[in-house]
Amino acid sequence: MTFTPAAAISITHAQKKFARTQALNGISLRIAPGECVGLLGASGSGKSTLLRSICGLELLDGKDSAVALSGKTLQSGGVLSPDVRKLRHQTGIIFQQFNLVSRMSLLSNVLTGLLAHMPLWRVLSASFTHDQQLRALQALESVDLADYALQRASTLSGGQQQRAAVARALLQGARILLADEPVASLDPESARRVMHLLRQLNQESGMTLVVSLHNVAMARQYCARIVALRAGKVVFDGPPAQLTDTDLRDLYGSHSDELLLDEGQAPCLSLAGETSIAV
Repeated sequence: MTFTPAAAISITHAQKKFARTQALNGISLRIAPGECVGLLGASGSGKSTLLRSICGLELLDGKDSAVALSGKTLQSGGVLSPDVRKLRHQTGIIFQQFNLVSRMSLLSNVLTGLLAHMPLWRVLSASFTHDQQLRALQALESVDLADYALQRASTLSGGQQQRAAVARALLQGARILLADEPVASLDPESARRVMHLLRQLNQESGMTLVVSLHNVAMARQYCARIVALRAGKVVFDGPPAQLTDTDLRDLYGSHSDELLLDEGQAPCLSLAGETSIAV
C-alpha cells in the first residue's frame, strides 16, 4: 500500500467576491510539501487574495470553499477553524512593503516573529529570553544580516529589509512561506538576491514556497511550477518550460506586456552557480 502525504496546501473551490468583482472564481489547487510555486497574473487577477486566503487573512465565500494546511482545515464555508492560530504558526507571509518597524533594530523586528508563541505578559513587556535572542541572531545569520542586527531597520536597503522579513518568518518556525510580490519594489540586483534566498530555503530546508510575481522571466528561473491566474481562475498550471510567450499573450491579451518584461530586467544567473546572498 502506497502512502500519500497530505498536501502542504489544499485549496478547494475557492470563491471570493468584493462588491461586483469576483476576485476568486472556483480555484482548486494542491501544493505538495517542499514545492516551489510561482503565481503569475496581471494586476487584479486574484494572486494576493489567494495568498491571503491560504493563511486565513481573507475569508472565502461559499459553502464549498475550503483551505487545508498539512491535512488540517484552516477555513471552510467562510468559517475559520478553531485551530487557526496553531495553523498560522507554521505559515509565514512576507509582503512587498517589508512591514518592519523603522525605528526598531533589525534584531527587535525579527524577534516579533515569536510574539504569537509567547504568553501575554511577555508580549506586553517585549521580554525575550537569551535563547530567543540567540535564535533571532541565527535567523539573521542565515540571511547574511547578523552584522546589521543592532541597526535601525530604516537605515537598511530595501533588499536587506526584505531579507530581514524572511528571517522573521524563519524564527516563527514557518514550514510554509507565502510571498506576495516580495521583489516588486526592489532594484534588479536586490530582487535577484532575495529570490535566490527564497529558493535556497525551499531547496535546503524543504520549506514550501508560494510566491506571487509579475516578472515572467524571474518566475521561469526560480519556480519549479507556475500557476497563472486570470480573473480569479487558474488558466495554466505546470512547469515553466510549458508556458510560452505565445501562451501568455493568449491568456492575458493586452496585459501581456505587463508580464513579459524585457528579459534584461530579470535576473538571468543560474541558481546552480550561486554561493552568496549578501546585498
